[in-house]
Amino acid sequence: MQRNYIQTQEDKLPSTNPIKIQESTTSIETTAGQIIRRVFRILFYVHLILITILVIFLIIHGLLSNGHKRHFHPRKWFPPLLTSAASAGIVAFIWQWLTGYNHSTALRAAFWLSPLLTFAVGILLLLIGSAGALAVGVIAVVSALILSLYACWVNPRFEYATQILSVAMAFYPAKTVVLVILSILISTLYSCFLMSGIGGATASRTSLDTLFISVILLSLAGTMHVIKNTLIVTISRVKFLHFACGADMDICAAFHDTIKYCMGSICIGSTLVPILGVIRGSARTLKLIAGDRDEFLFSCADCYAGLASTLISYGNRWGFVYVGVYNKGFVQASTDAWRMFGRAGLETLIDSDLTGSFCFLFGVAGGAICSLISGTWALAIHENQATEVSIYAFLVGYFMCRVALAWPQACVSAYYIAYAENPQNPRFDSTIPDRIQEFQRYRV
Repeated sequence: MQRNYIQTQEDKLPSTNPIKIQESTTSIETTAGQIIRRVFRILFYVHLILITILVIFLIIHGLLSNGHKRHFHPRKWFPPLLTSAASAGIVAFIWQWLTGYNHSTALRAAFWLSPLLTFAVGILLLLIGSAGALAVGVIAVVSALILSLYACWVNPRFEYATQILSVAMAFYPAKTVVLVILSILISTLYSCFLMSGIGGATASRTSLDTLFISVILLSLAGTMHVIKNTLIVTISRVKFLHFACGADMDICAAFHDTIKYCMGSICIGSTLVPILGVIRGSARTLKLIAGDRDEFLFSCADCYAGLASTLISYGNRWGFVYVGVYNKGFVQASTDAWRMFGRAGLETLIDSDLTGSFCFLFGVAGGAICSLISGTWALAIHENQATEVSIYAFLVGYFMCRVALAWPQACVSAYYIAYAENPQNPRFDSTIPDRIQEFQRYRV
């Protein structure tokens, strides 16, 4: 698979490419790297088997326990929570359709709806009134205020973000929508299954129920990240080939190759990217708060930001493109992608890209909608469990919408990587060069 594609790349890419076709980065992986990828792949599949056994056990144990103790009411617990998974699937389909139909409207909806809906969730939790609900409600209200300020701050970037979405998503690989819809359906069924396990743990009320619920939620987050990133690797490979050399690849074949060869790297990336993303986001926030008023605080913030910038080069979402295209290990793919951006002078442009924020905020909006639906229902019929239902519904909605919006993120990532490899490629328009010129004029 790799040799055939690399040969195609060397034959079809224009000779004006200033960076040779990955000669140094397509070398055979080290044995250690292959072993690590294999271990992560095996761990992921073993985890799926173990979590399935755990959930089935919790469901059966919860039903048996509830026969003797009537503190748990399945008819009041399961309908709101399972409805949240179904609602998440519907919201995910709507978000996907809106993003494909009107990029500008979808972008603005994500940035302006997410603060409003998050604020509504905060009010709902405050109305529930329990100690946990009050704490989470205050966090939600404060987060809504921060998201509103962020939307105002990045408003000047909306026009370029819309342009990059338009050019990156202009070409739809055949069967992309089918692949995404199937991923959403699988995610919906998996979420319903895990929520049933949480219901069983809640019904049994053992000393370990908190541990079981935490394990199930970690499984939900990890598996949804893997599903999302599998879509990103698959679609970005097809899009990269189209942007780089005009080749069209069957997305089913790309998906088959991804499952067969790339799952280890995807699992590693699904673990590293969220962690390093939080570190980098916190570093940016700290640096913004520190400013230049306090020399000591500024020095600490600057040091932390430097550390975060170094770490992000070893694990970033752009690396998923090279995982799919060249079947590289994730760390190597991330390093090569970041180095490519540096050589092409795109680092500032990448730092200001709103695609990741767009997908994140759509996830927040989707999670908030599900939380409002299920939380309001639970508050009306069983107030004692309304807090838990609201939080679980938010998490399910968030991850489902992130899966649905994996393909715009894949398209934009492939566009940037293909451009960085060969900026002189005639298949690219002036969108990126014009934006770079704007940055240069602003600095002057």
